[in-house]
Amino acid sequence: MNSPPPLFCEDYLIAQPNASVPQASRDNAAMQGMYEMWANRRIEPLSILSGHTTRTVERCIEHPTVLLIQDTTDFDFSAHPSTRGLGPISNPEAMGLKAHITLCSSDAGVPLGVLHETVWAREMTRRGRGYQERKAAIETKESYRWLEHQEASQKLIPETVEVITITDREGDIYELFAQPRRPKSELLIRAAQNRNTKIEAYGEEVIPLFEAIRQQPCQGQRTLELQRTPKRTPRLATLSVRYATLWLQPPQGQPQEANLQPIAVQVVLAEEEHPPAGEKAVSWLLLTTLPVNSFEDACRCLERYSKRWLIERYNFVLKSGCRLEELQLESADRLERALATYSIVAWRLLWLTYEARVDPEGSVEQVLEEHEWQALYCTIHKTTELPPEPPSIGQCVRWIAKLGGFLGRKGDGDPGVKTLWRGLQRLNDIAATWKLLRGLGG
Repeated sequence: MNSPPPLFCEDYLIAQPNASVPQASRDNAAMQGMYEMWANRRIEPLSILSGHTTRTVERCIEHPTVLLIQDTTDFDFSAHPSTRGLGPISNPEAMGLKAHITLCSSDAGVPLGVLHETVWAREMTRRGRGYQERKAAIETKESYRWLEHQEASQKLIPETVEVITITDREGDIYELFAQPRRPKSELLIRAAQNRNTKIEAYGEEVIPLFEAIRQQPCQGQRTLELQRTPKRTPRLATLSVRYATLWLQPPQGQPQEANLQPIAVQVVLAEEEHPPAGEKAVSWLLLTTLPVNSFEDACRCLERYSKRWLIERYNFVLKSGCRLEELQLESADRLERALATYSIVAWRLLWLTYEARVDPEGSVEQVLEEHEWQALYCTIHKTTELPPEPPSIGQCVRWIAKLGGFLGRKGDGDPGVKTLWRGLQRLNDIAATWKLLRGLGG
């Protein structure tokens, strides 16, 4: 079993171990306490996340616009067949848990925290229910999670903050667009379905969505930086941009079909006409309730949608950094508590990574406690003399990465989450020792 997360964040509800105890004993005590908490049925996963959620809302209030990035992911525990309470996941040969997560981000792309997290095990009888489920009421479907999270997010974040819900193609649900929204609450959804549309709400001509937007003239080109994916290397892509206002027509064959109305959305299509050899062309078709009255408005939608990548990195940290799928716990409810705990760790790691990129010259006091950055500085510089002023966030993050094996050579770029994870684990130990020595007058 992998070790529990370092306990250095104010969002944790768990007290940090006493630094006067030897390191090995602290590690054992921390691990034992963690597993005891995960085994405690009286502790709800939401209570573990509650302190973090409160701080996330506080961070959101500091920004005029917040991106609410939703995603569903699978956690595969097939390697632990004795774990009770698991269910089928997207891989038909695997067993595990599903999780739907709302991650908040600033408009600049700095993750602000996990706002909402829903975890469940599918029923074994769910396999083979595809057609029946499509015709069922939305409240009975797994896809209802998208609506639940959107509604919960609106209630948690005050109306003084503009919130923009961003989803990939799984979130292309008519009911999500039809759901009531508070003022300053918008949607930015990547389209998956070639829905019927009209240029006017009750016009006669019906045009499939994909055809309707490609009839629009190209308004210009925009170059975007694409992040690495399992199927794509990081690169720049030049996209031809089209946009239009269209009316989505209600889906047919739904239980409430007679009460459904056309919905006006702005449609933005961005396509890569000349991708590099061997690379698949990028094509984003976005549906949004944001105003799109100019080429600049359309490009702003593309830039915001590109921030959806943050939740992919968040899931990567949970699985590859925190190694959540390697946990050998007895039951699904224990895994849910473990996921709630590691969610805070994964966010903090991602936050440090992107805060250093967006505001590299900011003071490290924004992200590390005094004894943490002091221990980091003295360890890296092999000195006991502190600098006259706290160093910058950017510099400290590179030092943390250096503790994790980052070489920082010319051309290496910014440190990644794996080296930062290793570095933060080392810093947690170093800072605890530093605090102890300072307390003893060393």
